[in-house]
Amino acid sequence: MSIRHQCTECGAAVEGTDMRTFGDAFIAHVRSAHPDWPYPDIAIRNYAEASQRLTGATERQDAVGEIAIHPVTEDRIDDWLRFFDHDAFADNPAWAACYCSEPHLVARGTPPEQVEARSWQRSREIMIERLRSGGSFGYLAYVDGRPAGWVNASKRSQYALYCMGDGAQPADDDVVGISCFVIAPPYRRHGLAAKLLERVLADARGRGATWVEAYPFKGEREGDAAHFRGPRSMFDADGFEQVEERERDTVVRRRV
Repeated sequence: MSIRHQCTECGAAVEGTDMRTFGDAFIAHVRSAHPDWPYPDIAIRNYAEASQRLTGATERQDAVGEIAIHPVTEDRIDDWLRFFDHDAFADNPAWAACYCSEPHLVARGTPPEQVEARSWQRSREIMIERLRSGGSFGYLAYVDGRPAGWVNASKRSQYALYCMGDGAQPADDDVVGISCFVIAPPYRRHGLAAKLLERVLADARGRGATWVEAYPFKGEREGDAAHFRGPRSMFDADGFEQVEERERDTVVRRRV
């Protein structure tokens, strides 16, 4: 059975007999029909394959059921993978290759052309290992038992993007940094991010942290998914205070 996908840019049908040939065909289509696209082949292949593996719903539900928050321990990694493999970016395949690995691997200020392009499979492998080894930490929000949202709440020392290094005050190991909220489309604007934040705050001291820090973007963002660092208003409501204003974002922090 062949794989068929309609290019969202021009409407052309792209086909392949399996995922590999479909990816090859999609790359060939982009290079011929959209030569101005600045993306490397691996990114185009990631997008093509995401268009097939993202099977989750894209319509927001009017109401949601019971919400439960759990840390992603070894016994929940399969749920975490199911969430990222199929649901998290069902409406946004261009972002589906990250698996929340980028803040751990890409230092602040790295020019885009110097960011290593990785397959989604490699990003997935990296995060599985990090979750198992303690190099990354976060929580899943479940709605009626189904994984519906995620927050990356690793120590600041575990992020390339946010680590301050020796001499920082407070020290990197004393700070939980909230890098990303990812909520599946059906469950957005139902308070899942706020529930995840509550759990981060409640557990932080038990994880050896004195502070929780976040990095909301400045200004308006287009679409729900673009608020993946969390809105500034949510952190203000939970008692965070601004400690630094940067070009694209604001650093806010709260003692726990």
